[in-house]
Amino acid sequence: MSARDRDGDAVRLHVVTGKGGTGKTTVAASLALALAAGGRTVLLVEVEGRQGIARLFGTRPLPYEERAIAAAPEGGRVCALAVDAESALLEYLEMFYGMRRAGQVLTRFGAVDFATTIAPGMRDVLLTGKATEAVRRREGDRRRGGRDAGGRSHVYDAVVVDAPPTGRIAQFLNVNAEVAGLARVGPIRNHADKVMATLRSTRTAVHFVTVLEEMPAQETLDGIGEIRAAGLNVGSLIINMVRPPFFAEPVLREVAGGSFDTGALVRGVKAAGLEDAEETARTLAQEVAEHAQRVAGESGIRARLDGLDRPRLELPLLSRGVGPEELDDLAERLREQGV
Repeated sequence: MSARDRDGDAVRLHVVTGKGGTGKTTVAASLALALAAGGRTVLLVEVEGRQGIARLFGTRPLPYEERAIAAAPEGGRVCALAVDAESALLEYLEMFYGMRRAGQVLTRFGAVDFATTIAPGMRDVLLTGKATEAVRRREGDRRRGGRDAGGRSHVYDAVVVDAPPTGRIAQFLNVNAEVAGLARVGPIRNHADKVMATLRSTRTAVHFVTVLEEMPAQETLDGIGEIRAAGLNVGSLIINMVRPPFFAEPVLREVAGGSFDTGALVRGVKAAGLEDAEETARTLAQEVAEHAQRVAGESGIRARLDGLDRPRLELPLLSRGVGPEELDDLAERLREQGV
């Protein structure tokens, strides 16, 4: 993955998805930091209302407001924004109709929740619309949607969206299909068309986060198929939480083939002066066998993912929790791989 896709067209909107538990939000945050290096400004957008980005960066909860949350090497900067459908609708009504006060009344009576419940596609249009607006934004754009709380207009070099999980990503992004039955003409449809034009353009790439386990890998394969069927662009495959093998490949092959010399292991344990050498050796042998089995399973999953013919990035499993320092380390790993 780089600032350009494999055909040489600039990618400005990076949508990050993955099965729950694969570290999708951590990868999105790390990607934003990596893209901001070198003096660039990147917007990181959250759409699920979990405030996961704020927790990772150790900041207070994000409002519906573009706020600087982290610095990147060489003067880069990451801003973040938490989008919710209600705030996006109020902004939409004000931008296109001058009806913010009316929108607040609708909110008070629960009309916003009612509308997005009977027309779920409308919620996704509102959530994706904010990110795509930031991508289309240009210097001098004076719309309120292009400003922060201080009234300043920001133009971003890239926008990263921490998107819904893989199982819902195609529906989330295919907003035209979702609103087709709701509005065939008019401002809502025009807005959806603009959103979809950006999402389907070469400026947008959908990146998939997975781990080397069967269910996440299969969901990734299925999700990529759905994204391609929807006419959207698949970006990179990011394998997260990668664990290096503890033993050299020849040893793992011996274990897998049943020719591992446990006698030599017993002698080694005895030479080390450990008590219960034979029992300790048997326990170690079992652990080595389980490790070899895991590595073999991961190799099989890698082989399946190799068939995707997409750029592949890898990030290590961290032994400690993830905070700002760890995010910087992961961003550096991504930069080393070409981001």
